[in-house]
Amino acid sequence: MKKLFLSAIAVLFGFGAFAQELGYGFKAGVNLPNYNFSNSDLETESTTNFHVTGYLDAPINQMFSIQPGVSLQGKGAKLENEMGSWKQNTMWIEVPVNAVAKFPTMGGGNFFLGAGPYAAFGISGENKIESGDFELSDEFEFGKDGTQKGTDFGVNFLAGYRLGNGLTLGAGYGLGLADIAPDNSSDIKQTNRVLSFSVGYEL
Repeated sequence: MKKLFLSAIAVLFGFGAFAQELGYGFKAGVNLPNYNFSNSDLETESTTNFHVTGYLDAPINQMFSIQPGVSLQGKGAKLENEMGSWKQNTMWIEVPVNAVAKFPTMGGGNFFLGAGPYAAFGISGENKIESGDFELSDEFEFGKDGTQKGTDFGVNFLAGYRLGNGLTLGAGYGLGLADIAPDNSSDIKQTNRVLSFSVGYEL
């Protein structure tokens, strides 16, 4: 995973070396992640997590840009019933590449809409169980024989507004396409879903 992460960084800087009028941006905010289970009646609720993202803005023309980036993404879900609650928090290094359309407004700002693929690599996970006075926190590992598979991929969707001073306000949705359930999970397919809201700055 370390080699993949370093390769992603190299690609981003290599892309920047050839792009004209290259911009930079960062954003951070709240994630409301959940899981989707196919071939199962299991339904989870959203939990609360966070994300931090740095990206390049490489203009194709005045309206369109390509934005590759590197992101730290908190995901997971929770399940509550009369017996208690179970919450799972996971942390991923995510590498998105988004195509973004910009629609200028008065004052130098613009609305933006974008979408693109992402690849992600799990770096930490924790289960928290509460039932009455009983509490248990347990960290787990990613991988073929772990609680979750350690790689994910999917599609990001984003929208928001960039003010003339560079401040950005945005919302996004991450649609996981990879099955992250362990190999011993029978026919159940588990995928990530993440609704997010962010504040950032773009140079």
